[in-house]
Amino acid sequence: MTDSSTGAGAAYGDRDPDALARRAGERANPDRDQHFLVDDRVLDRIPAYLPDDADASHLLEIGGGAGALTDRLLAAVAAENGRLSVIERDGVFADFLREEFATAVDDGLLDVIEGDALDVDLPPFTACVANLPYGVSSEIAFRLLPEGKPLVLMFQAEFADRMVASAGESEYGRLSVSAQHYAAVEIVERVPKEAFDPQPAVESAVVRCTPRDPEYEVGDEAFFLRFVKALFTQRRKTVRNAVRNTGHISGLDDPESVVDAADEDLLRRRPGDLEPSAFAALAELARERGSPTEV
Repeated sequence: MTDSSTGAGAAYGDRDPDALARRAGERANPDRDQHFLVDDRVLDRIPAYLPDDADASHLLEIGGGAGALTDRLLAAVAAENGRLSVIERDGVFADFLREEFATAVDDGLLDVIEGDALDVDLPPFTACVANLPYGVSSEIAFRLLPEGKPLVLMFQAEFADRMVASAGESEYGRLSVSAQHYAAVEIVERVPKEAFDPQPAVESAVVRCTPRDPEYEVGDEAFFLRFVKALFTQRRKTVRNAVRNTGHISGLDDPESVVDAADEDLLRRRPGDLEPSAFAALAELARERGSPTEV
């Protein structure tokens, strides 16, 4: 076992998170949405949550911080003769990652990209494993999901519960339908706030997203997602009233024609009770009858 207090020359996979933070010389700043995962047991488990058949030849990490998860991911890609790309917004931590893992950089095992994950060009990757900055986790997730790659991502527990919720559950909403449109989504571990330094105000959860084609077809994905968003702004209304009231969001010029053509039983229900396939069927009807325009 390598001495986990050592630096750039250490093997990968057993660096001590607290020692890494000390060597980085800068604490995580919650005001910058930085909460470092420091529980070794959780860190060791996270890479193993990738699906068994996932291609790990080029992993992507977003928000490398002081490198505790980076270290574990380097162990995983080194075993596969693969590669890891890390996107880190904070220049101090980006420089530290290059220094701490200088051997990996020199060996072509690691590439550190300094910049905002919402702005930089994503490198080619086969799967993503990350402890996301919670303030922008939704935006990052929906940048990653359309890529159709396996994802293992840390979210706030409440956000994770909404991602995996089913129709009829209180947490079910736009996020549930949109995420499940791209992937089979499941919570694989709940993580207490004590696993982080500094501790966040909320519990967390690790979510695995396994890409798959949905059981339904949509002719215009952008319109489908916009239509789902529109109806959930009226989640307590009937579908009939939700369609009528949200044409300015969905882009429907003639929502009344959609209502006239839709099944009466469907129109009496509420958006939160519709399965994704029902949303898809209604969105296709809306596309055909409602004369949608770009929004």
